[in-house]
Amino acid sequence: MRSKQKHSAVRKRFFKITGILVGICLSFVIFVYIASYLLGPPPISMNQQTTLYTKSGEPFAKVGEHQTEDWISLEHIADEAIQATLAVEDRNFYNHHGFDVKRILGAIVENIKTLSLKEGASTLTQQYARNLYLSHEKTWGRKIKEAFYTIRLEMFYSKSELLEGYLNTIYYGHGAYGIEAASKQFFQKSASELSLAESAMLAGIPKGPTYYSPLNDPTKAEQRQQHILKIMENQAMISSRAYEEAKNEALQYHNEAKRNNKEQIGPYFQHAAIKEAAAVLELDAEEVRGGGYQIYTTMQEKAQTDLEEQFQQTMSKQSDIQGSGLVMNPKTGGIIAIVGGRSYVDSPFNRATQAKRMPGSTFKPFLYYAALERGYNASTMLMSQPTTFKLENGNVYKPSNFNGYYANKPISLAQALALSDNIYAVKTNMFIGPETLVNTAKQFGFTSDLSAVPSLALGSEVVSMKEMVRGYSMLANGGKNVDGHTVSKIVNRYGDTVYTKSNDSNEQVLDPKKTFILSQLMTGMFDRELNGYMQVTGSTIIDQLDRKYAGKSGSTDSDSWMIGFSPSVVAGIWVGYDDNRTIEVVEEMAYAKDIWANFMTSIHQNKPIKSLTIPSGIVGIPVDPATGKRATPYCSASKVMFFEKGSEPTTYCNAHLPEDDKTDKAPLEKQEKSFIERLFDLFE
Repeated sequence: MRSKQKHSAVRKRFFKITGILVGICLSFVIFVYIASYLLGPPPISMNQQTTLYTKSGEPFAKVGEHQTEDWISLEHIADEAIQATLAVEDRNFYNHHGFDVKRILGAIVENIKTLSLKEGASTLTQQYARNLYLSHEKTWGRKIKEAFYTIRLEMFYSKSELLEGYLNTIYYGHGAYGIEAASKQFFQKSASELSLAESAMLAGIPKGPTYYSPLNDPTKAEQRQQHILKIMENQAMISSRAYEEAKNEALQYHNEAKRNNKEQIGPYFQHAAIKEAAAVLELDAEEVRGGGYQIYTTMQEKAQTDLEEQFQQTMSKQSDIQGSGLVMNPKTGGIIAIVGGRSYVDSPFNRATQAKRMPGSTFKPFLYYAALERGYNASTMLMSQPTTFKLENGNVYKPSNFNGYYANKPISLAQALALSDNIYAVKTNMFIGPETLVNTAKQFGFTSDLSAVPSLALGSEVVSMKEMVRGYSMLANGGKNVDGHTVSKIVNRYGDTVYTKSNDSNEQVLDPKKTFILSQLMTGMFDRELNGYMQVTGSTIIDQLDRKYAGKSGSTDSDSWMIGFSPSVVAGIWVGYDDNRTIEVVEEMAYAKDIWANFMTSIHQNKPIKSLTIPSGIVGIPVDPATGKRATPYCSASKVMFFEKGSEPTTYCNAHLPEDDKTDKAPLEKQEKSFIERLFDLFE
């Protein structure tokens, strides 16, 4: 009896809770619809476009409205084109009120099965709302706004008006917004004249203009076209005969479209500039897009197009590996180029400004700046061999070098940086104290949370590309603070200047002598004179470079970085998978360095070679990289290294004598050890 009563009570509680939840949901839905009604019809045409300008004052993008002069009514669009679009994008368009519940549930089930978020369920109305009023960011705020706009569109406009608007604003790639513009772009004809085969081809492009454009990938585009034709046949939109005829029709593309075969310039740069403008104006990004502003940016068109081309030419189209790049003027902090991914249309997430990844060994320059402040110099010698570090908490830390290579003898700071020796780096971090490295990173402008741990020396904490490039810019400009930015001036729709970027933040933050010395040490990755137990880390791209650069590469299992600079340009490149999977293909491991080297060569082409200004109090002397002492004519290698006056080596190398065979032998072991070297003997 008690069991039945208990079971009945549980059922009552369940139904009560369920009733409450249903009531809350219904109340929320009612609220949304009442709010949407009170807000009234949203404007279908946004008349105030915002224009973005390059650094030289040339307009390069208009945002906030995707309508064109080629707007046409439904009556002037071929019925085949309308049917093909509905078949592939929203077959229930005339039967839903903005949201296809059945399709949404199906997408959820499929995503659960595949453990991914690849299946979408947006209706044409949702896509139209997004095109008119919103960005493509995948955030909850954007989705909620999209829902409100979708309801309002469905509430106040007819299906014909919505379909007409969608077909006139959807992006077909190659700069063509709307089906009339696309029809002229690809086939040199009006949308009213499109054949069934042409209609199916165009209908397949908006899902991924980069991947499904017949001008970019004819095979993939044709496969999608055939898929759409089959859907139309299965839905009885076309006959089997029409299907076969369209399937076998050979399409001819307009030559002008081939000449315009490129994405809109700098979509990720546009994204960053709009967000920055919204922040300084204290507005939503959507208000900026449709506010009729003139935004003057720091983009240099050649740098932007060069960077985009290097990514496209270097990375395999068969791989889904991603990449990002950011280029900065180190003197002003102006960002001159951004690539946030391989295709903005397919993935608007800006990996150059929004993502945080482990930088690996590209973080080491910040460690060595701190070391220079605490008595290190280019000749500081430490043992490179497998080492176990005993930590204060009783744990042990055992880092390793790349591929298990070690010098098994003392090496200099100059060689440790050029070869990216991890043991040297961790010993240095333990010597100066991990908290010191965290504080030094803050001096370089890092705002990401960094743990004071030994592995921080090897870039084990996540940071953004923008932070890394800003830090390197402070090395390139002699230690002055820079504020990385994309916007220099904003003019409103009435012609009033409402924002101008100030240039009064370039205060001296770092020691110019030490930044110069470190910058010179960072040229070592491209100098074969520093080859030791392995080749310098830039050896694969040395022959591609046309002048002297400073830089550092870095890698983790899932990240590949290359950041470097000249006196006028700092460029950072990252390559990796969004899901953090391990980079296993050898070719992909080389992408970051290759993209960086080719870009730097291109951007500096025909420009005079410039060197960093040598601060007073700096001396340069020839040093034997193997011993860290002054080089003699008998040394097998000699490199000019820079020191603060009074800290340079005073003794000459005695490891290489006339009677020797010019290899490192016993004399090294007989030399007196430095204080830092003796200190680290405790770890061996």
